[in-house]
Amino acid sequence: MRFETLAVHAAADVDPATSAVASPIHLSTTFERAKDGSYPHGYTYIRNDNPNRRALEAAVTALEGGTAGVAFASGMAATQAVFQSLRPGDHVIAPLDAYFGTTKLLEEQFVPWGLEMTAVDMSDLSAVRAAVRPRTKLFWIETPSNPTIAITDIRAVVALARTLDGALVACDNTWATPCLQRPLSLGADLVMHSTTKYLSGHGDVLGGMVVTRDAGPVADRLRAVQSSGGAVPSPFDAWLVLRGIRTLPWRMRAHCENAAAVAAALAAHPRVERVHYPGLTQDPGYRVASTQMSAGGGMLSFVVPGGRARAFEVAARLTLFTRATSLGGPESLIEHRASVEGTKTRAPEGLLRVSVGLEHPADLIADLEQALGA
Repeated sequence: MRFETLAVHAAADVDPATSAVASPIHLSTTFERAKDGSYPHGYTYIRNDNPNRRALEAAVTALEGGTAGVAFASGMAATQAVFQSLRPGDHVIAPLDAYFGTTKLLEEQFVPWGLEMTAVDMSDLSAVRAAVRPRTKLFWIETPSNPTIAITDIRAVVALARTLDGALVACDNTWATPCLQRPLSLGADLVMHSTTKYLSGHGDVLGGMVVTRDAGPVADRLRAVQSSGGAVPSPFDAWLVLRGIRTLPWRMRAHCENAAAVAAALAAHPRVERVHYPGLTQDPGYRVASTQMSAGGGMLSFVVPGGRARAFEVAARLTLFTRATSLGGPESLIEHRASVEGTKTRAPEGLLRVSVGLEHPADLIADLEQALGA
């Protein structure tokens, strides 16, 4: 099936009990045993499994072309589960330009626990190679990255990982989604999603997912972390994400078209210093992105001269863009990342991150132009 068809039909069987076309929501926390003590339908307790969660896991696994999917209560819970699957003393190579919550999690929780971590410019393969240690067990890729939309060559990092004993490659695919990029097909072992973002697509649910390329010990370990830790999505949350997936390909098409138009307009504006968007031919990540992504995505960032004060002034003058955290919903959002991330931020003071929504691009461009001024 083509992707659009798969998004509609993945894990979307008609309910056998009622013939309902829309999946029912199963809120029960526990399930009845048979008289012999067995569980005839395979469900025991909500922390271990649930029909809605199982359907969501099957759908995202199918979209990513993986073998096993493990759903979590948030993207950070999914990320944490990947790190928890490692052992104290293992070494992780992570990107310098990344969601600050991932870096914070590693530095404040897992390094004290016993993981070793080196942060490098993942777009520079020589820097990645130089960071390798005998105990390197995980390459964590985020591409496109947050907030400067940097691109990492997934195939190249995978090739490097394959020279090591037991090293895995995990890719945060939240911003690209499987519509635009399928890391498992490029050799990655794991894919992580914050399902809060594009997969759900409406800004009304929190969730995360890890999909594995192969069955086996890694998938089993993630499932054990999910069950024993209990950071699982509620049935309703799983149902909401699955509902959002039905329209994902068409929403992403509009997000990408709008973002490309906005990026081009900003790149031509005299009061914009720099635009970060891999769909622009002048972007440093354009060449690699063109080999592993089918479009530039719905996220961009731009830098205005004048630092923080000017960035706040521009954001304050916007009327269609909402000043808010997150991304992937129908409404366009804008955010000054340096003030959000705090003293350890690597984001330029003049940088504004934009989640381009589903409004008409001409209206979004007009709003940006009036905010930037002539």
